[in-house]
Amino acid sequence: MESLDINSLISDLALILVLGAVATVLFRMLKQPVVLGYIVAGFLASPHFELLPSIAIESNIEFWAQIGIIVLLFSLGLEFSFKKLIDVGGSAIVTALIIVLGMMSLGFIVGRFLGLGLVNSIFLGGMISMSSTTIILKALTDLNMRQRRFVPMTFAVLIVEDLFAVVMMVILSSIALNNSVKGQDMVSSILKLSFFLIMWFTVGIFMIPTLFKRFKRYISDEQMLIISMGLCFAMVLFSIMSGFSAALGAFVMGSILAGTIEAERIERLISPVKDLFGAVFFISVGMMVNPTVMTQHWSVIALLAVVVIVGMIVFGTFSMIATGQPLKLAMESGFSLTQIGEFSFIIATLGTSLGVLDKSIYPIIVAVSVITTFTTPFFIKQAVPCYNALYKVLPKSWTRLLNGYSQNASESESNETRQLWRSIVKRFLIRLVIYSVVIIALIALCRTYLMPLILKYLGTNAWGRLACVTATLAIVAPFITSIILPTVKRSEQERLVESSGSVSYVPLVLMSILSAILSTIYLTSILDGVYSSAVSIMVAILLVVIALILISTVPTPLRRRVSNIEKRFINNINERENRRTGREHNLVSDLQVAYMTVGHDCPFVGDRLRNLDLRSRYGVNLVNIQRGNKLHPVPTGDMRIFPGDVLGVIGNEEQIQRMLPLVEAQHNQAEAPSNEVKFIHFAIGERSPLVGIALENAKLREDYGALLVAVQRGEDDYISPTPDLTFDAGDILWIVGDPKQMAPLKG
Repeated sequence: MESLDINSLISDLALILVLGAVATVLFRMLKQPVVLGYIVAGFLASPHFELLPSIAIESNIEFWAQIGIIVLLFSLGLEFSFKKLIDVGGSAIVTALIIVLGMMSLGFIVGRFLGLGLVNSIFLGGMISMSSTTIILKALTDLNMRQRRFVPMTFAVLIVEDLFAVVMMVILSSIALNNSVKGQDMVSSILKLSFFLIMWFTVGIFMIPTLFKRFKRYISDEQMLIISMGLCFAMVLFSIMSGFSAALGAFVMGSILAGTIEAERIERLISPVKDLFGAVFFISVGMMVNPTVMTQHWSVIALLAVVVIVGMIVFGTFSMIATGQPLKLAMESGFSLTQIGEFSFIIATLGTSLGVLDKSIYPIIVAVSVITTFTTPFFIKQAVPCYNALYKVLPKSWTRLLNGYSQNASESESNETRQLWRSIVKRFLIRLVIYSVVIIALIALCRTYLMPLILKYLGTNAWGRLACVTATLAIVAPFITSIILPTVKRSEQERLVESSGSVSYVPLVLMSILSAILSTIYLTSILDGVYSSAVSIMVAILLVVIALILISTVPTPLRRRVSNIEKRFINNINERENRRTGREHNLVSDLQVAYMTVGHDCPFVGDRLRNLDLRSRYGVNLVNIQRGNKLHPVPTGDMRIFPGDVLGVIGNEEQIQRMLPLVEAQHNQAEAPSNEVKFIHFAIGERSPLVGIALENAKLREDYGALLVAVQRGEDDYISPTPDLTFDAGDILWIVGDPKQMAPLKG
């Protein structure tokens, strides 16, 4: 029997992967998203399509599909980091919140209109509230619009939507398990989720980057793959044990690893794993497509497609305007969000696995996703024409109102005093939340494990209780101290005085009072389990007062220790940025090492190092070049610089900051040209029109729109292009241009 199961598993995998390969190649040829090819392959492998063999045991595919969800969420987490969430700012969070809440409400109303139950309507709202990052990225790339002004803001919103989707899955799971919407249960689930998210992020960001740096020399690509996937599944297990979904744990671990300097390496290593198991998941989605159900519910599919497109345009545009974006940019962003994708399938899979989702909804959502995927490029292209038409009919008073609102929002963002206070308050709230979660977790662990152990050996007498309190206080003291520590630095006070002429101490006093109150509450909770409430409160207040006096008068070792812990945490969050700019990577005196990635528009591309003379021109020293997986330490003067190289540069902060924009230069924000220009290399064959021709007669620029950077003969012999250079068969050309236009050169 076991042999039969193994054989069926292998035959099922072979069938779906072969069909997936054929379908995706076909869709790639048709310039359509690969995800649609997987869905078609799943339909062909399902019992609903009788012209081909279907899978033998559906549970086999369901198992691999669950693994696929875990790997997909892990890879999505790698593209999202805690630092990114902070950087995108409140405007992206507000925008995403308006879109998600608006679309969920709209989906719920439509669900009730269609006669669906309460839980099914809520799940329907969740499924149509999330735009697809994968599909939008593919559409913008195909349309050569990645450099448009609206794209960064749109991607920031998609980043926040990914986080909302994970939170939504937890809330929907709670609703499904209770089969009802209870406010108390939802609030409890959200608070519990918030607590565990902050705890996981805090512990992970503090420990994992530190361990990576310490053992970096011992971790090869093979070991990094094992470590990253091991951490992923460990967090999945911990998430399940904590009462959450496996997908949440995978996303969280991916987000933690996204902040490390190994993020790109991990992303590259798990890419084949993601592609394999992601393909199985999307194929399993295609298996749920039932033509009979789709035929019966064609009107529902059409209605939901219209709701998704119109709803996303309206809520996307409105939310962008509400956060101070110009009307044109807001409409471009709103028109690009008009589709649903992978998270819709994941939420549908969640509802199906919990047994609360109507079986007819799954194929309907898949059909809506397919329709909106095909229409996405059309609506992206129609954004500007629609804006022009609207601008003509819009009353002038409305136009002035929108422009004035956008300008005021922009000016308020640029106000130095406002920005500085916003930065101070944001840092205060982040510290307060993180340290509060750590303190609560430590108190819970001490009460569960440490206190019973102490009382076991010392007894429940006064000395035993005192030992319990003392040990717990010693553990949480550094974190309570960090809450009480002043938030505003001396340099920030000086800047506030310079920008506004004086400092209002009201916000500082309010922050200090809030910190003192919370510290008193935490200390009281430690003492309350051992002493009476009155005594606990009095002692807690006394301890807070003593702490405030010591912190304000004496630079205690404890304060320095807390400062070092906080500095390490902040450095771990900013690890990738610090590595790029050289901050916190000091060598001696004011010299630091930075690692810069060469952009396509870097003026050094193709030049030999000896001709650049970086030391005399910029005052820096080039110590190594990372090209792919190969490191070139102390490169020779004959070595050239190419896009994608990572340069290890030593210099002071001013020199590095001056060099960064030159090295990392990319295309400007102007619209990309219609043709696709890339920096590529290829070998020319014997039939190439270049063989035996001198460069001055080749007319590369005139006939092929190409710019020759270098010619490679042999493994490491690069020849500078000169007019009398004659091409030979087998030469490798390093060249810039449209790959399609240059294809005849290969011969």
